[in-house]
Amino acid sequence: MSAPEVQKTPGLQHIRFEDMPVERLNSLLDRQFVTGERSMLARLVLRTGCVVPMHSHENEQITYILEGALRFIIEGKEHVVRAGEVLVIPSHTPHSAEALEDTIDLDVFCPPRADWINGTDAYLRK
Repeated sequence: MSAPEVQKTPGLQHIRFEDMPVERLNSLLDRQFVTGERSMLARLVLRTGCVVPMHSHENEQITYILEGALRFIIEGKEHVVRAGEVLVIPSHTPHSAEALEDTIDLDVFCPPRADWINGTDAYLRK
């Protein structure tokens, strides 16, 4: 008698961020991300002074600051988000960010960022 076939859950992933390669986008910004079918989780390390220029995307973004602080400019208003705080940025909302101190943040995007996946995110690589 043969062993029963094991069923795998489609899209199931079990990943340790510390085992993933770090993508150095520029001297002040490192990134790691994992993508599911309909969402993406990214871990960003922004060193003090790192600026993410004004941009927008179709993806809803939820940012959770683990360490440090980021200053966002959204619709002409400043929002400082610190460790333990969350910022939800709706789809198609222009925004920029600056690291006020060394910062680690987790970003959730829905749907996944196609520009990050295919490497067409030149605005981050300067």
